[in-house]
Amino acid sequence: MVSNEQRRRQLAREKFERQQQRREAQRRKARNRNALIAAGLAVLIAAGGTAVAAGALGGDDKKDDKASADATPSELPTPSKGPDPCAKPAAGSPAKKTWKSEPAMTVDTSASYTMDLKTTCGSIDLKLDAAKAPHTVNSLNFLAGQGYFDHTKCHRLTGEAAGIYVLQCGDPQGTGAGGPGYTLAEENLKSELLQEPKDEQLKQAKMKIYPAGTIAMAKTQQPHSTGSQFFLVYKDSPLQPDYTPVGTIGAEGRKTLDKIAKAGIQGGAPDGPPNATVVVDKATVAKS
Repeated sequence: MVSNEQRRRQLAREKFERQQQRREAQRRKARNRNALIAAGLAVLIAAGGTAVAAGALGGDDKKDDKASADATPSELPTPSKGPDPCAKPAAGSPAKKTWKSEPAMTVDTSASYTMDLKTTCGSIDLKLDAAKAPHTVNSLNFLAGQGYFDHTKCHRLTGEAAGIYVLQCGDPQGTGAGGPGYTLAEENLKSELLQEPKDEQLKQAKMKIYPAGTIAMAKTQQPHSTGSQFFLVYKDSPLQPDYTPVGTIGAEGRKTLDKIAKAGIQGGAPDGPPNATVVVDKATVAKS
């Protein structure tokens, strides 16, 4: 004869198994949705851009909303949150100056250039490819020399739920809508840095993998819309190959990015302001 305790345990096991099955079904659905989201994702926005990513990520999936409403608290995702690992920003405020046209070319395309971001969370060292993205590197060099990036927030972090893994910076407004007043044509879009995805859905969507350790430029969905904003990839990310890959992130920078990513996104959202207070105290570009 089955005791009350045995029956209770059996019911608990069955409930647990049902929950696991539902969670696995939700994960499969999320993976498929993320592949489609990534295919049309305009999460990386430059000057004057519209934050269409919020709509793309939120979608219009009423069934998902109902499933979340019906779920018990233990079944709902736990918001990603960690302590702020960063120091207080240096005194100062972002620049407000803009320019009507792209700066004159001054970079040496035969030379190597580095960019150093001194942030509140640690240094992010970057190697820029002036030979393959000359106008982009020239712009970054000009803006850094003008102090344009100093005291600016890295305003956006994405993670697992968004299907891509980037930290976006370079907007003095700290909103994703700011820019230097001019835009650039995209460059180096057939870079050897970009990799073919293994996933068939991503291949069919003509996606490329922007590998961890890449710095690329943000833009709107329109061509010739690269501005001052850039994104730092901390984990391989599938994207349309529309964003100028301008260089790579060094070992110290990768550690800093990992620390920022580990702290999570405010409210546990798919993308949004990082929990870490990431401010670029000083940005410099140097010929090496």
